Amino acid sequence: MSPFSSVKQEIGLVTITIDYSRPSARGRNIVGDLMPYDRIWRVGANESTKFTTSHDITIGEHLLKKGTYVLYAIPHKEYWEVIFHTNLTHWGDGRTDYKPQEDAFRIQIKPEKTADFQETFLITLNHLDHNSGIMEWIWEHTKVSIPIKVDTHEMMLGRIKTLLKDNPTAMSYYQAARYYQEQDHDLIKALKWLDKAETLGGRTYYIHRIRSLVLEKKKDYKNAIKEAKASLKIADSLGKDEFVRMNQKNIEKLQKLL
Repeated sequence: MSPFSSVKQEIGLVTITIDYSRPSARGRNIVGDLMPYDRIWRVGANESTKFTTSHDITIGEHLLKKGTYVLYAIPHKEYWEVIFHTNLTHWGDGRTDYKPQEDAFRIQIKPEKTADFQETFLITLNHLDHNSGIMEWIWEHTKVSIPIKVDTHEMMLGRIKTLLKDNPTAMSYYQAARYYQEQDHDLIKALKWLDKAETLGGRTYYIHRIRSLVLEKKKDYKNAIKEAKASLKIADSLGKDEFVRMNQKNIEKLQKLL
């Protein structure tokens, strides 16, 4: 029996879903035996394994357009061919119906030997950050790692443009400015957006906090301290202890930079 499993993972603003079945070793030799070298494998059991991405991503050096694909592999002794295939109708590996010309692309991956034994085939997504992750296939003592990249920054810029297009709120301007501050991107514009957020929503501890951090990046330490003190005062009046502590710590740091 090979139970069905579904993996769903966000990488930045992209959602990746993998639907597959999980065969177990059950005392059998897997790579090179149950899974012969130089022959296509369905990357699991039962139906073909489906890989869905909500947005365009990069696999290795290849662009993968948003949509659903079938995962196949051809294990060789020295490397594996990892295949993203466009025909979703095949059962398993497709056998004689499989056509290489229907591949989106193939990449070569050198497998790793693992110290620990993986009894049941596993697909997981690890080593995650805002812009990348690693899809790992693990079975027996073999791990195949497939790099995934996403362009979170460009996607965020597009979202911000849409967010600020029609009747933006104070929070819209604040969130846009906060992202620019975090990414050290167009700090002048970030300050303008914070001004608009304050005009629409009034003085808040979090607007002063982000303005202080933007000014710090611009090396305007005097005004950064002023904004941090304003944030601290409002946060203290509202019982926001965490923001009080964060501002106190930053003020101490900034005063040493004057």
